[in-house]
Amino acid sequence: MTPVLQIENVTVRFGGVTAVHDVSLTINVGELVGFIGPNGAGKTTLMRVITGIVKPQQGRVLLEGRDLARKSIDARVGAGLALAQQIVQPLHDMSMLDNVALSCGSRKTGRVITAMLHTNREPERDKARGLLEKVGLGNVVDAMPATLPLGYLKRLEVARAMALEPKLLLLDEPLAGLNQAEAAGLADLILGLNKAGQTILLIEHNLREVLRICPTLYVQDNGVPLAFGEAGEVMKNPDVRSAYLGGHA
Repeated sequence: MTPVLQIENVTVRFGGVTAVHDVSLTINVGELVGFIGPNGAGKTTLMRVITGIVKPQQGRVLLEGRDLARKSIDARVGAGLALAQQIVQPLHDMSMLDNVALSCGSRKTGRVITAMLHTNREPERDKARGLLEKVGLGNVVDAMPATLPLGYLKRLEVARAMALEPKLLLLDEPLAGLNQAEAAGLADLILGLNKAGQTILLIEHNLREVLRICPTLYVQDNGVPLAFGEAGEVMKNPDVRSAYLGGHA
């Protein structure tokens, strides 16, 4: 197994509160790992450590064996991380196609000189069409985001993240706010991306869909790791059942 992400003994404190305590986690190439836990478990904090928004007091994060400690958020994206956020924030003055095309051209627009030397957007727009088709939005490429429901915008967020060609795709509660049919459809899309080779870490409260698509689970409660391993075995763990399910089956 080849590690993509290695989290080693990470601890984060905010004042006198420990949000994450001594967390270690390894995600290998091609894995789909569901990251679950009750509210206040420190899931978002750990995600922010990975992306560089939060600096840990202890421990380190490695991407393909490279320590990310000195890398900015932008540099981490360039190194192979992409995050689809829970609260979608598309560029409302751009079509769905151009929202994704902008992400496709991130390497060209990162520097002013590079952007000036690349004025032809058609390669990025062609790539964006393919990504929108892949996430089930091929029929709304010219629509404006404000005219479309939340389920469409969630898929747009995934397409924009995939446009960065990530080594690791981080998904922060992508199913939040969706009805059952929409959630199942987006979960199927996530599973399909993984089967096509994309490595994914999925933070999600929708336990039903997580258990349906994720072979591996990582569970955290009050910032402390509880279990990591095969989903069925993890859910039999009495500490997990107590913390996440209130002790009930």
